[in-house]
Amino acid sequence: MSNKLTRESLDALRARLTEANRKDEVGGKQYLLVCGGTACDSNGGLALYAALKKAAEYAGANVSIVRTGCMGFCERGPIVKVLPADTFYVDVKPEDAAAIINEHIVNGQIVTRLLYDKTQAEAGHEGKDIDFYAKQQRIVLRHCGVIDPEKIDDYIAHEGYLGLEKALFEMTPEGIIQEVLDSGLRGRGGAGFPTGKKWQFSAAVQADQKYIVCNADEGDPGAYMDRSTLEGDPHAILEAMMIAGRATGATKGFIYIRAEYPLAIKRLQIAIEQAREYGLLGCENILGTDFTFDIELRFGAGAFVCGEETALLASIEGKRGQPTPRPPFPAVKGLWGKPTVINNVETLANIAVIITKGAKWFSSIGTATSKGTKVFALTGKVKNSGLIEVPMGITLREIIFDIGGGIPNGRTFKAAQTGGPSGGMIPPEFLDMPIDYESLAKIGSIMGSGGLIVMDDTDCIVDVAKFYLEFTVDESCGKCMPCRIGGRALLNTLTRISEGRGEPEDIQKMRDICDAMNRASLCGLGQTASNPVQAMLRYFMDEVLTHINDRKCLAGKCKKLIQYRINPERCVGCTMCARVCPANAIMGKVKEKHVIDPQKCVKCGQCYNTCKLHAIELA
Repeated sequence: MSNKLTRESLDALRARLTEANRKDEVGGKQYLLVCGGTACDSNGGLALYAALKKAAEYAGANVSIVRTGCMGFCERGPIVKVLPADTFYVDVKPEDAAAIINEHIVNGQIVTRLLYDKTQAEAGHEGKDIDFYAKQQRIVLRHCGVIDPEKIDDYIAHEGYLGLEKALFEMTPEGIIQEVLDSGLRGRGGAGFPTGKKWQFSAAVQADQKYIVCNADEGDPGAYMDRSTLEGDPHAILEAMMIAGRATGATKGFIYIRAEYPLAIKRLQIAIEQAREYGLLGCENILGTDFTFDIELRFGAGAFVCGEETALLASIEGKRGQPTPRPPFPAVKGLWGKPTVINNVETLANIAVIITKGAKWFSSIGTATSKGTKVFALTGKVKNSGLIEVPMGITLREIIFDIGGGIPNGRTFKAAQTGGPSGGMIPPEFLDMPIDYESLAKIGSIMGSGGLIVMDDTDCIVDVAKFYLEFTVDESCGKCMPCRIGGRALLNTLTRISEGRGEPEDIQKMRDICDAMNRASLCGLGQTASNPVQAMLRYFMDEVLTHINDRKCLAGKCKKLIQYRINPERCVGCTMCARVCPANAIMGKVKEKHVIDPQKCVKCGQCYNTCKLHAIELA
């Protein structure tokens, strides 16, 4: 018997799956959702899943154990959620499996010690009540942490491929594009170009072959939004690419993904094979219509420049990944010279829900010019790091202090970096600014793909800017001189400043280089590579001048500007600092005041980190 679905059989399958879930709910069946994202897997999640299965089998428990995608709260993973009660367990280890099965599933007793907030044990604890989730709105991540991403039936049961049905049977290609235009969806890869316009350009071109390309080459430091979306909801991307194909006349799609994302690749491969088995991909007359579409994976080798769309297309074609001048734009002349729509993972993850719920619903979320939500990888000096999805227009303060829980260890907020190496560092005075495309552009930053790195007062802005320049210089393809030479010149200048060899004239020199790179670089990488330096000069000039004029790094991150000393009023002569010093630079007898020989000191910081009395100070 063929598994090829028609519209009627797909609707019938969805109805059966929905009814089965309803019966399970009425019958009191319980579910254990185990976070199966990369972060939790690397922290023992796979062993936890196996332990839960074994404990449930041993106890004869009536429970379904589902390995999902990322639930977002990476700081406290592995996470286990119990449904239908929505009890939320954090920091769960394999040895906790028996307690969850025997106490909670079998006997109905909440395992208090595993709750995020142990004070609410009597009433249970619902995940939506946790501050980390309270201000989030999950559209892109709507299925992540909810379904088994390796089962197409789970996706179909949660309105999966309903958007494709509507696009095929109830809408014209022009109507699909108009719906996306009316939604206000803008590209989530960084530039924020209207998605519907890109589709419109491609649809208007007559060609014997057109392509849809998903850019999954996520390479920003600290970013894992697209990877997690693919790990948790791969069918959403396949469905969106098919809808885009219907709208533009494309019949072939490629997903360009980094080879170092094995879990995302595995789940995409499973999803593509399952969709083909159901006749949703790789065949003619999909769902009984005249529509044909297929998708293939292409693996990237980790070159950051291949996130730029023309370099990405060159890589798919088997060429060296280097940008080419535009116009013509890929929507008109792209892959193998044919019209090609390129959208990143997050952009595509919005498409099916826009088609099913409508443009009016989507455009009601966000701001006047930035519609919908934005996914961020919240990392750095913040208590609750993780994957978050928030409405456009939320403030940085709400993200860092309400969702993120604030700055740990009693430190103070210093800056936030949005947009990865291409973004700018946002100082405290903009904490209450709404996060949207225009507001970020006004202060010299960008939305980017969604990396959000928080810094505290122990971070050195010069050192951070240097770090990003090291990254972009290393990742530059070298094709154009402004990026190749300008980036290296900026890095050399920052290096000299961090080593106490900077001069006042370096400030104007850096401004001139930044301006040249921004104006003359061939692609977005070179044009935005200087953004961290520009933000440093715009908002943190005092810190730069301290490095240049006083030859000091007050944060203690620039090693050649550090000088350690021992405060004699705090030193008790415990000898701990002397014992950890690798250079024998600390002198003093037991119970006597110690001193550091600056000529021998290698500035490793071992003494500073070891002294419990905080007697080691930065001079």
